[in-house]
Order: sequence, then C-alpha cells, then structure tokens
Amino acid sequence: MEWSFEKSLAEHCSPTLAGLKAANLFRWMPQDGENARRITDYWNAQLQPKGVRVLLLKKCAKTGACLVYVFRPKRLERIMTSAESRNFLAKYGYPLSDTPEGLLSRLSDRLCLEEDFPHEIGVFLDYPLEDVVGFIEHKGQNYVCGGLWKCYADPSARKKLFDTYKKCTRLLTERLDRGFPLPALTVSAQAGNGF
Repeated sequence: MEWSFEKSLAEHCSPTLAGLKAANLFRWMPQDGENARRITDYWNAQLQPKGVRVLLLKKCAKTGACLVYVFRPKRLERIMTSAESRNFLAKYGYPLSDTPEGLLSRLSDRLCLEEDFPHEIGVFLDYPLEDVVGFIEHKGQNYVCGGLWKCYADPSARKKLFDTYKKCTRLLTERLDRGFPLPALTVSAQAGNGF
C-alpha cells in the first residue's frame, strides 16, 4: 500500500528530493483502507531529517483524492520572503506579513474554497515568477515553450532545466526500483544539490 505512495513521491518529486527544486505537488488517490493523513505523516517523519517536508495540502471530500505538497522549507522561505514574490502574492490576498507556513495555509484554503485553480501556486512550486505572471496574464496561451510548466521567457534555459528535472526523476526512480529506500536517495539539506 505505502509502496504506491513512495513510488508517487519518486515519480513526481525527484527534483525536490534531490535538492534541485524547492517544491513539487502531486495528486494521489489512496487505496481502499489507506489513511492519507497517516501515510503523509509517516513520509514527513522519514524525510524531515533530510530537510524535506511532506504536507497533505488538500483532500477532496467527494473523491478522496489528495494533493500532496513536498517541499524544502528553507528554500521555500527564501522564495516566499523575496519582495517580488510577496508583492505578487499580495495581489491574490496573501498577507505581506505572513510566514511561509501561513502562506501555505492560505494556499490550502484557496485550493479548498475556490472553483478556479489558484494559478499563483506556481510561486509555491519554484517556477520562475515571470512564467507564473505570463501564464496568468495570457490565460495559459502564447507561451514560448512548454514542458513541466508553460514558459514565457528564456526557452533554452527552461528546456535545459526540464531536461535536468527529467534526468533526475529517471535516475531516482531507477534506483528506487532497484531497492534503494527513498530516504537514502533524498539529498540532505546540508549536502546541497544532488544528482
């Protein structure tokens, strides 16, 4: 049962686990009898010593599907405390004085209460701010390249970044499939970037 969650973590969050990205988000459907909170709490305890948090950001009351947010708190704090990010998020009702945890709580509220997906989530996923703004302003159209997200500037740099993330995911999932435990494959916050 928990293997499916571990595999989902590797497939969707390798760049964060490797220390290359501040955060990833994925949709996960617990199997019958699985307790989503217990499983995310378990993986949070396993990965927290490496500087990674696993947070159940939202659970759909109708379907039981979960949005799981995996992040490196120190890297997220650097993003969330930048003046550019703060000013951008303030336009969407995020208090300028809030902590990163408070901003995540507000995001969770918006995910739970809003009909339209809150596109400012890109900031929480460590997407370049110009791509997040471009996506919102252009309503997802007129992008210069697409990959893990739609990009509105510097396509060659974004393609290289996407290739790095894909390679990281391939290497981490291959190692997991060979029997390495996910915590051992997760780069420690003190070790810097891996893969």
